[in-house]
Amino acid sequence: MAWLEPVSLTGTHVRLEPLSPAHRDGLTEAVKDGELWKLWYTAIPSPEGMEKEIDRRLALQRAGSMLPFTVFDAGGDVAGMTTYMNVDAANRRVEIGSTWYARRVQRSPLNTEAKLLLLTHAFERLDCIAVEFRTHFFNHQSRRAIERLGAKLDGILRSHQIGHNGTMRDTAVYSIIASEWPTVRQHLSFALTRAPRG
Repeated sequence: MAWLEPVSLTGTHVRLEPLSPAHRDGLTEAVKDGELWKLWYTAIPSPEGMEKEIDRRLALQRAGSMLPFTVFDAGGDVAGMTTYMNVDAANRRVEIGSTWYARRVQRSPLNTEAKLLLLTHAFERLDCIAVEFRTHFFNHQSRRAIERLGAKLDGILRSHQIGHNGTMRDTAVYSIIASEWPTVRQHLSFALTRAPRG
């Protein structure tokens, strides 16, 4: 049995379901909210590229290096995508990444709870020793969100990747390690008690 198997994770503000081609139309509508594919410092699929992106993520799942999810909001509408990626089963490490959300749910309890569900599964079911987060150095919104989770900056990988527009990407690498998880879990759970219901 594979270490990382498809799973559904459900909270009050969010539901994470294994990515499926059947989610294409909902994902296409979600990405239009904020025209997210136009952000230069991140790679988010365009409406026309959504089917190809779904196929890419599912191929990586079959290869054992990714477990992709479709993100649904509390009302049951598709709100975005997220994944476990860069899977290292031998060392019990995963990265949570390739995440994007429709503008309407950004800076809402949805992201906090999605990360709580993914981290809980990683540390308490998969027995991970560390969970990583990576983002573009200039993606300040993403970096602030990662830091609000309680992840710590490991460092900056300079000239790490060549972007789709030819620019060089410096990648900010963050992580939460197993010994930090109880405190991070308490922090995120407390944050959700302060979140508006909806």
